[in-house]
Parts: sequence; structure tokens; C-alpha cells
Amino acid sequence: MKNLPAAVEMCCLRSATRAAVVPSAAWLVFGLLLVLFLATGSLLIGVRPVALPVALDALFSYDPGLPDHLVIRGYRLPRTLLAILCGAAFGVSGALIQAATRNPLADPGILGVNAGAAFFVTLAVGVLGWRSIEASLWSAFLGAIVVTLMVQALGMVGRIGATPLRLVLAGVALSAVLGGLGSAVTLLDPASFDALRQWSVGSVAGRDMQVVLAVAPFIGAGLVVALAAARPLNAVALGEELARSLGADVLKARILVVIAVTLLAGAATAAAGPIGFVGLMVPHAVRWFVGPDQRWIVVLTMIFSPVLLLAADIAGRIVVRPGEVEAGIVTAFLGAPVLILLARRRKAGGL
Repeated sequence: MKNLPAAVEMCCLRSATRAAVVPSAAWLVFGLLLVLFLATGSLLIGVRPVALPVALDALFSYDPGLPDHLVIRGYRLPRTLLAILCGAAFGVSGALIQAATRNPLADPGILGVNAGAAFFVTLAVGVLGWRSIEASLWSAFLGAIVVTLMVQALGMVGRIGATPLRLVLAGVALSAVLGGLGSAVTLLDPASFDALRQWSVGSVAGRDMQVVLAVAPFIGAGLVVALAAARPLNAVALGEELARSLGADVLKARILVVIAVTLLAGAATAAAGPIGFVGLMVPHAVRWFVGPDQRWIVVLTMIFSPVLLLAADIAGRIVVRPGEVEAGIVTAFLGAPVLILLARRRKAGGL
């Protein structure tokens, strides 16, 4: 399509979008049903299995004197809601980064956004002694925006500018450096290490409703900004020069992406830790289903990313029962082969 005039190329994108409306709507319904099914499973499955009628009673007729009701309302409901929120946040932030950088290997983990948020949270807890979720949130936001800007700056050094490969290399390098520094901080303070150990590998377990309520407004705002950025990203994904020739405001689109990624990756990392590969795998799968329209990609990624994180969390409860494997380990186990496959593809350099 690169040899087509700009107007013809955009027309092809619009035609493909109209053709995909019906199957995309079907995928949307299917995804919502999957989220409902897995969310129900997340409430019922665990070391202490709970029957569905008991779970419904716990949700709608809560009795704190019943142990099963305490398990549902105090432990599994916050865990399930957090998996939905953080799954959507990580997935959509990955979809936005892939579209904005035209790099199919990009996600908040690979480009260092999660590592930046995690490192600043580690500093807040290990050095400053801040343990509240609010302190973690603002530390994660600061870390996410600082590392995002640093990756862009490092990628733009030189004459060739910020190519997809250079952005990935800059993100991986910064992630390695920040990961090492964060480990050093936690090892210097064993108490902080104990507090951060489960969080650092990525987990939605052990969080209460206070954490859910603290991060929900930020993730909700980030998703709204992401939806606003999706339409201009249709043009940006075709290339900056072509996007400008089509009248798209590239600078505005990039600003919206930075705001959305900061809110989404920052809040999700503060709540659940740096869970990787969700933002890499799900946007790719969605793109295979619905084509290049970023509006549908963002919407369906918002639905199917919680499916992945819920499934990973449930699988982690089953595989080593009565113990648990953190969701971040399960997604890494699934995501590493996907990353290798994408890197070996001839067209992995751009969208």
C-alpha cells in the first residue's frame, strides 16, 4: 500500500473497517461473555472452593459471620476486579504504544514503562518508607512518564531518528538497568524486600477493595483517553508523513498516547506489579481478528486483556494447588514464546 496515493490508502482502511464491523461486534460480545465466565470462575476457584449459590449470596446478601462470604467479599472479589482493571490497562497501553511507534514488539514492559513505574515504587517503599497505595500510585505515574520520555530521547539520538528497533533496544536497556537498581534497593532493606517480593513479579492476589477503589478512577480515565486517541492513531499507524498529509494532528495523538499510557501502566503497575506480555500478546491477537482499525483494536483489547489476566490468575491457583503461582509468572511463561515468534517474523519491524 505504500505506493498508493494517500487518499486511496485511507479509503482502503475505511473500507476494511466497514467490512469488519459485523465480525468485530461478534468478537465484542464473545469477549464480554468470556470475561463474565472467567470472573465467575475467579470467584469460585481457589484453595477453598465455593459453590455458585454461596458466591451469589455473598455478593448480594453478605453475612460477615460466614467464612465463605468472607472469602468472596474480602479476598476474591477485589482480586477479580483488579485482574479486570489491570488486564485492560496493560493491554490497552500496549495497543497504543504499538500503534504510536508502529512497532509490533512494543508494549509497556518491553519499552521500559513498567520497569520505570516499578523502580519508582521500589524507591518510594524501600528508601522513603511510603507504604500507602496513594504513594505507590503517584510514584508509579512519575516513573512511567520519566522512562517513556527517556526511551523516546534515547531512540532519537543520531541521524536516523527513533526507529522501532532503536526504541525496543532503549527500552530493554533501561529496563535492565532499572531492574538491577531496584533489586539492589530491596536487597539492602530486607523488610522492604519482603513487602515487595510478591508485587515485583506481578500479582493481583492479596489486594483489598481499597486498592481497587484507589486505582479504578485512574485506569478509567486512561481508558477514556485511549478511546479518544484511537481515531487519529489510524492515520499515525500509516506513518507520520502520510498522517500529516491526511490532516491528522500527530503531536496531539502522541500527547494523548503518553497521557493514556502513563495513567494505565502507572496505575496497574502500582496495584499489581509489573505484569509483562499482556500488552504484547492481546493487541496482536485482536489485530488478527479485526484488521487495522485502531478503534476496534483498542475496544477489543480492553475486553480480551482481562480475559488473559483472569485466565492466568486462575491457572496460577490450579497448577501448584494448594499453593499459587503469581499471574505475572504465568503471563511471562506464555508471552516469551510469543515474543520470540514475533521477533523472527520478517515483518516484525513495523505495523
